[in-house]
Amino acid sequence: MKLSDIDKVELVYLQIEDYLEIKDVMQTAYTSMPDAYWREAHIGSLLTKFPEGQVVIKVNGQIAGCALSIIVDYNKFDDNHSYKEITANYTFDSHDNDGDMLYGIDVFIKPEFRGLRLGRRLYDYRKELCEKLNLKGILFGGRIPNYHKYSDTLTPKEYIEKVRRKEIHDPVLNFQMSNDFHPARILKGYLEGDVLSEEFAVLLEWDNIYYEKPAKKAAIKKKVVRLGLIQWQMRPYRDIEALLQQAEYFIDAVAGYRSDFALFPEFFNAPLMAKDNHLSESEAIRKLASHTAEIVQRFSNFAISYNINIVAGSMPEIRNDKLYNVGYLCKRDGTTERYEKLHVTPDEAKVWGMQGGEQLKVFDTDCGKIGILICYDSEFPELSRLLADQGMDILFVPFLTDTQNGYSRVRNCSQARAIENECYVAIAGSVGNLPNVHNMDIQYAQSMVFTPCDFAFPTNGIKAEATPNTEMILIADLDIDLLRELHQFGSVRNLKDRRTDLFNLKKR
Repeated sequence: MKLSDIDKVELVYLQIEDYLEIKDVMQTAYTSMPDAYWREAHIGSLLTKFPEGQVVIKVNGQIAGCALSIIVDYNKFDDNHSYKEITANYTFDSHDNDGDMLYGIDVFIKPEFRGLRLGRRLYDYRKELCEKLNLKGILFGGRIPNYHKYSDTLTPKEYIEKVRRKEIHDPVLNFQMSNDFHPARILKGYLEGDVLSEEFAVLLEWDNIYYEKPAKKAAIKKKVVRLGLIQWQMRPYRDIEALLQQAEYFIDAVAGYRSDFALFPEFFNAPLMAKDNHLSESEAIRKLASHTAEIVQRFSNFAISYNINIVAGSMPEIRNDKLYNVGYLCKRDGTTERYEKLHVTPDEAKVWGMQGGEQLKVFDTDCGKIGILICYDSEFPELSRLLADQGMDILFVPFLTDTQNGYSRVRNCSQARAIENECYVAIAGSVGNLPNVHNMDIQYAQSMVFTPCDFAFPTNGIKAEATPNTEMILIADLDIDLLRELHQFGSVRNLKDRRTDLFNLKKR
């Protein structure tokens, strides 16, 4: 059929009244197996058990193709099952409404309608149905009808590899792989009477990236996460209470916009060193460390009372007589977790005697998995890659930079982290001057939220940006599902396409 002859293409549910037409379509589609068509009782059984899984595509009112499927509890079947086993001897009693996988029973297109990409529409419907029903994925045994031409010289595995490398053309397997299905294993003796495939088939899988394991307790899993970035103005404070009052003001502000996270900058509490400016820099920073425990406790209280997760920038902390640059994730459920700056800058080591931390981990939150790297750590790509390998969706980077040079390093490296790890990255810094604090006298910052660069995201990879060197808050919504799509279907797939056969990155 010519495209110019088509007036209407529609996808509709299969009806039992369509049986005679379906029988004709199937017989013309499977000329090599003339008796391999479904009887009316088979179609009736499928429609009774799972009507939503049976669809036809019509062109100008005429049935051009059909897709049949059931739901199975795949744990009940062996990976080397046959078609007869998966369909319970063609009765479809294997269908289980509480199963976890959508199993494709059949897809066929009438020869005169091939080349119109109608099969893709049927596969797309199955994918949407799988997502709607929250199933783990789609499975089916794919025929390899050209295998008989090569069976004297190639094993089924070798044949599939050559099809994958485009050295052999297999119309069925090529089509299925182009529709995001990947071969999982060879099925021997799968479809009785399939002479062209020599009764071999390929178990093909499609993973539902939106699948959510049924929760065993009441919980809300957010798919759109709202961030509140605090671009903090350095200013004198009479005491710690005044600083906490200012911090609470900003937490209240971003919580008022129903943000899920508040992000503070690195060393946002540095103004408290002003009263110790008569001391050496190393002594003053250790005095500042005496306030850390109180600030963490108060931030934890704010997280509960304002119902928001707080990434508390960073603060100096002394442990076992050693000085570290650390921060705390104060969750709205009342728990707190600690993170450390692993790479201290030459200035931090020289002026303050600061030590690099040892702990790198992903944090589980009510909005998914997040990572936190403090300032200079963002310039070491191995760290964020290790976090990405653990499932990180959002990377938070609290920073403090005095010059535009330093800021550009953090900004550009953070954006690179978003692209190479297919995640969101939020950076927040401090602005203004502290003339009465040695080694912390000037600041430069522009807080931002970065995204990967693909069609679902901003073309420049910038979701939101603050005004440079101005105290303000920045609010941004992040759609986590867009990351799932990117991982699977992105124009490029930095995580999936890594040559792990050549290199490996692991934490000691």
